[in-house]
Amino acid sequence: MTTQSNSRRPFEAPPSIRSLIMLEACASMISGRKRPSFGRQVELSLRPQGSSRWQARFLASDGPDGIDAVASREADLAIINPSAVLTLAYRGTGIYRRPLPVRAITVLPQRDVVVLAVTADTGLTYLEEVAERRYPLSISLRGEEPGHSIHLALSDILAAAGCPLWAIESWGGQLHYDPGFDRFGAVQTGERNAIFDEAFPVLGQPALEAGMRLLSLREETLDRLVRLGYRRATLSPDEHPALTEPVRTIDFSGWPLFCHTEASEELIERFCAGLEDRKERIPWEGPGPLPLERMCGKYPEAPLDVPLHPAAERFWRGQGYL
Repeated sequence: MTTQSNSRRPFEAPPSIRSLIMLEACASMISGRKRPSFGRQVELSLRPQGSSRWQARFLASDGPDGIDAVASREADLAIINPSAVLTLAYRGTGIYRRPLPVRAITVLPQRDVVVLAVTADTGLTYLEEVAERRYPLSISLRGEEPGHSIHLALSDILAAAGCPLWAIESWGGQLHYDPGFDRFGAVQTGERNAIFDEAFPVLGQPALEAGMRLLSLREETLDRLVRLGYRRATLSPDEHPALTEPVRTIDFSGWPLFCHTEASEELIERFCAGLEDRKERIPWEGPGPLPLERMCGKYPEAPLDVPLHPAAERFWRGQGYL
């Protein structure tokens, strides 16, 4: 009689082996530095062996389409960037005409703000001055991701400030949907005099270093946006020496994982347990293991204004994270 070595992996049933082969290979494909031509966003479905019906569908996109899919029960779990858009859906504000049945599971920490950068020669300090002066900005906007949440957020921000994109075009401004983040060449040649986007580390900081100015929002504009569900953010000269005074803008932090209000408690509990079990190997934007203890809405880099699903709240409380 022989015994199995403790160093060997636990027995996996053939269906699990086949699924793990696909999952592990795909994980490697999307985690490399070189961006694959077929993309990095993932859709996963699970079902029992022998069943013709997929019983759980997960979306790893970054746009509002995941909210619609979860609300309509076409998907069970999704993730979005940033937290504020999920808040709009929960409250029924902005583009959402009624509150949608969504609940949070957790939120990945990722600190970011909306970037409203203009060249110094515009003389602009506040976004509201664009409307007051009917300034014909030539704006670089994100072009390769038309469904990204930044377009939704910018629409709300510009409308609250009195200068929606259509109005800027009406007084001679231009909108350019440019791919990628390396857009400063067109600024240097004078083809663009503004960059409106998010991703402060790769757009905002370089904009300051290139001599551009970050526009602030006035208090009445911030109040309108906060009522919708956005959060204020302030960039200070202490943190960013290239600034001469604080810049008040809108927060773009957090990547919430979310589900339908009536999602299966077993599914949500098992998903949370999966995060806990694999936190040592799940990548995020910081060092070390996935910081689940900071992913329940208590930190500025992981804001959460949507209630947790009861199963998620129960699980995280049991782990001591709440």
